Amino acid sequence: MVTLETLSYLSEKPEQFIDITSDVHAAIERSSVTNGLAAIILSHTTCGIVVNEGLPCVETDLADALDRIAPLDMPYAHAHFLPSYGATGNNSCGHIKSMITGNSCLFPVKDGKVVCGGAQNIYLVEFDGPQRRKIYVEVLGE
Repeated sequence: MVTLETLSYLSEKPEQFIDITSDVHAAIERSSVTNGLAAIILSHTTCGIVVNEGLPCVETDLADALDRIAPLDMPYAHAHFLPSYGATGNNSCGHIKSMITGNSCLFPVKDGKVVCGGAQNIYLVEFDGPQRRKIYVEVLGE
């Protein structure tokens, strides 16, 4: 059996950690898959999926580390007029941060529940907000 559910979120800030753990777990439980795998996949290139401990201090440390790697004020090649968009690209740091964090994660499903550690939260991390973001939860198994 394969099921696919779309989750939608509206970020409120240019950069933001959105804890989607309970929504992902609920989507997996709605799938009726007893044993298998759950893939959580973004359909965007300036946000990421992060699995980490759900503490504000950890969120701050992760955001600070990513800002040191890809600061907003660098002279990015992408920062020019893009005729295909009709605007100037100013989100290269978001593309880089997305590449670092990745756009998906996998979890095993056993007895209809997500198998994860007690301190594993799933975050949608916005790097180019505010925007509406889609996440696909695909569950494969029996």
